[in-house]
Amino acid sequence: MEVKPEHPAKAKIPLYLTVYNELFKKIMSGVFPPNSQLPTEPELAKMFDVSRMTLRQALALLQDDGLVKSIHGKGNFVTPSRMVQRNDGLDKIGNPIYKCHTEDIDHVDIQFRLDLESDYTKEVLKRKATAVVAVERWYMSKGQAVAFGFTFMAIEAVTELNLDLQNEEQLLDMLENKVYELANSATVEVKHSTVMNTSSQKFELNAGEGCDLLLESLYVNEQYPLVYNKYYIPKEFSRIVINASKNRT
Repeated sequence: MEVKPEHPAKAKIPLYLTVYNELFKKIMSGVFPPNSQLPTEPELAKMFDVSRMTLRQALALLQDDGLVKSIHGKGNFVTPSRMVQRNDGLDKIGNPIYKCHTEDIDHVDIQFRLDLESDYTKEVLKRKATAVVAVERWYMSKGQAVAFGFTFMAIEAVTELNLDLQNEEQLLDMLENKVYELANSATVEVKHSTVMNTSSQKFELNAGEGCDLLLESLYVNEQYPLVYNKYYIPKEFSRIVINASKNRT
């Protein structure tokens, strides 16, 4: 006897996906423009006639898409970069802050100190050093600290780069720009962190949901990295992109 396949029943779209689709349309059409605050969760739940739990499932998807960010104690906001297409991802050598951060950085505060060599610096710098330069960078947007960078560099690299550590502008330009022009290769490891490697606490970084932590080694030669960077980007501001393609021969 021939068994006929059953006609598949029409799949019922989960309610939270319906809410997600409607919010997506409103965001992309400009009903909720970039940087605007969404109505409160009770207001949105009433607007779509759904429970708060259903609404939060929809909002979670929008956050995963990078369209909405939740700021503790303030509410949900449409991200300013929702329409921005970033061509460069972590597959290209370049400062990760400007590739992975959704906010516009308008100022970088920098300070450094000299540390003794440790087992940790030997491991990450892959060389012995008379001393180690430890540099802290705070990335600011509209007066608010929105990211933090920590750099280790062997004191010998200061001579190799012809750097004057007392010249703050030169040091900042080297770490933000020129070292990426000099580098022939780089490795970047992505992790999650709830604790920052900072000694000064000069600024308060609001990272209630933790940070994406990017561990970056920049190589001019294959023996050891010229610098080792740790970049902390609060989850609400983080957008990590990797452009993958097949190698063609």
